[in-house]
Amino acid sequence: MSSQLHLIEDRSQVGSARRAALLLAGYLGFSPTESGKIALAATEVATNILKHAGTGRLALRALERDGVAGIELLGLDRGPGIADLAASLRDGQSSTGTPGQGLGALSRLSAAFDVYTQPARGTALRIEFWAQPVAAPRYEIGAVCVAKSGEEVSGDAWALHLDARFVTVLVADGIGHGPEAARAARAAIRVLSEHPAASVPQLLDECHAALTTTRGAAVGATRIETFTGSGSFAGVGNIAARTLNDGRQRNLVSHNGTVGHNVRRVQEFGFEFGPQSLLIMHSDGLDTHWNLEDYPGLVTRHPALIAGVLYRDHDRGRDDVTVFVLRPADARGARA
Repeated sequence: MSSQLHLIEDRSQVGSARRAALLLAGYLGFSPTESGKIALAATEVATNILKHAGTGRLALRALERDGVAGIELLGLDRGPGIADLAASLRDGQSSTGTPGQGLGALSRLSAAFDVYTQPARGTALRIEFWAQPVAAPRYEIGAVCVAKSGEEVSGDAWALHLDARFVTVLVADGIGHGPEAARAARAAIRVLSEHPAASVPQLLDECHAALTTTRGAAVGATRIETFTGSGSFAGVGNIAARTLNDGRQRNLVSHNGTVGHNVRRVQEFGFEFGPQSLLIMHSDGLDTHWNLEDYPGLVTRHPALIAGVLYRDHDRGRDDVTVFVLRPADARGARA
């Protein structure tokens, strides 16, 4: 579930992002009318990045819920921020005095819309489209998974399995970069689809067996029991995991080693995951010295904005990056 990342630094890249959005919409089976809306949204988001920030990034991600295809657009910049967000959400409002669809129109076009902005630190914008109407989700999920600059494929991968009792997440970071790292990461996440009922230590054991013919990977797995809120985590290698409960942050420990080659210890850590809790997992492409307290109000926004802002501000710039964020949907009153 990699993200398509588009740098927005000049006008030609606005057109490239628009064409990529249109192509993805057609591939996923969106109607011509809905595809046109998605292309318009990509154009507007990319244009706003250029206009207000000068440079930024637009990420496209394919979604799926109950067999229905969706698309997420995530716009990220480090510009001046939006001074008056309420005014900007009114149709036709433009701080530069130029015509445009405006954030309000984009909100009406989409199935879900969310924005986070800070003065002098930038803006993150999320827009969601679905090929058909879908029911509200049980969990809100945000993810950014992108390749190291210069690589065509990401050596990171993540997967999620959701059933009536559990939600299980697996994040893998193949050793190194490029196609061979990607092969190792994909082999790890296939384990979750093949063993969805396994405990997190069992998942790590199965990954270790499955990755022996690859260069290996760092792997972290988390499972949360839906009805009790009881969670567990186990990791080998540099996969970071952190939970937030009522403002309290807890780091979950991943032990040294390489899954597929050298696993000395798999240890399961338990934690509580309530209605207001948040889970964040990421690969070592993201600096670990981040603190959500530096972003007032961000924890109330969609998990994709949390993942996007952390990626925007804490990407090491020399590795593949995955940031995965999960929380119960009713914590914010999720929109479908």
